[in-house]
Amino acid sequence: MNGYGSAMGWTWLFWLLLIIGIVLLVIFAVRAFSGGITRPGTGRRPGAGTEPSGIIGETTARRILDERYAKGELNAEEYRERLKVLGDDT
Repeated sequence: MNGYGSAMGWTWLFWLLLIIGIVLLVIFAVRAFSGGITRPGTGRRPGAGTEPSGIIGETTARRILDERYAKGELNAEEYRERLKVLGDDT
């Protein structure tokens, strides 16, 4: 035996941990430079809070209401009533 037998058994663990570390570093870098990952339903989206009210929950609710009205899911009367509930009946 040339003396490398016992060390070779743990070499695979080193390489595995190194690869996992590199993958995690790449994921972290992508999230940091892209502003994070947007998931449906979390209220996070580019430009959130830039509407006049400035409150993310209200802008999201207003956006959903506008989309439903545009799709024809709500008539004009229902749309106005729900705007009043949101306090955004401008």
